[in-house]
Amino acid sequence: MPRTLTVAAAQFEMRPVESFDAFARQVRDLLDQTAGARLVVLPELFTEALFTIDPEWRTHEIAQLTRISDYTSDYKALFSAEAAARDQWILAGSHLVASERGHENVAYLFGPAGEVHTHAKTHIFPAEADWGTVEGDELAVHEIDGVKVGIAICYEAEIPEVCTTLTALGAEVLLTPSYTFTEAGFWRVRHCAAARAIEDQVYVVHCPTVSTFEAPLSPGWARASVLSPCDLVFPADGVLVEARTNEQDVITYELDLDLLLENRRTGAATTHLDRGRRRDLYAKYAHVSL
Repeated sequence: MPRTLTVAAAQFEMRPVESFDAFARQVRDLLDQTAGARLVVLPELFTEALFTIDPEWRTHEIAQLTRISDYTSDYKALFSAEAAARDQWILAGSHLVASERGHENVAYLFGPAGEVHTHAKTHIFPAEADWGTVEGDELAVHEIDGVKVGIAICYEAEIPEVCTTLTALGAEVLLTPSYTFTEAGFWRVRHCAAARAIEDQVYVVHCPTVSTFEAPLSPGWARASVLSPCDLVFPADGVLVEARTNEQDVITYELDLDLLLENRRTGAATTHLDRGRRRDLYAKYAHVSL
């Protein structure tokens, strides 16, 4: 039986909201457009919109963004319920969560049977230091209907070692929610996500946040996409589908995992195999690696 996984990238546009319920209504409206997808990916820190519930939000400093962690219980309850009601796996972007070490940028993967997996961002973007966030120390893969997925939040896609490790752990699909403040930032993540798809021979679901907010919050430049290796059985540019630019949008695609594994074995560029073939060479220079 063919192994497939239908994925959707739900490109969320942050807007001022007067309550958590108003935020939840926008989420549900967007999820209504993902019917048919087994896995839905939302963007990084799209919950930043909750900062605007405070009518005085424009007067606050960005360091106070950690206030959104007050809504963690509501966030978890919302997506647990939606995953169960829609019989979907939902990577609910990421959210700032209070921990014993400080605030972490945590991605939550909610399953239809009550499963909850988390991933704390291991490499924070330099600007995140202004929020007092701390870095996670774990990488893992999770199984969805026999398909193994790994999570790399935004800047993590720019760190090859993160995705190489996830692939070594068995990941066939990388989920990359992101939030980039400039077009240059968007292309850094997008190009790196494409590179990860090529060098690890995996699919990548890249889903950015749309924002037109001004200080103290940040704009968000976005064009969600589902990416593949660049090879004869895939589009030449590796883009399977992509969203409209800087608009709330949903894109859906059925991933063929058998095709991916065959490409790892017989593709024109068998990078997944060849990268591991010369571990002896890399070991010679381990003393100079970062």
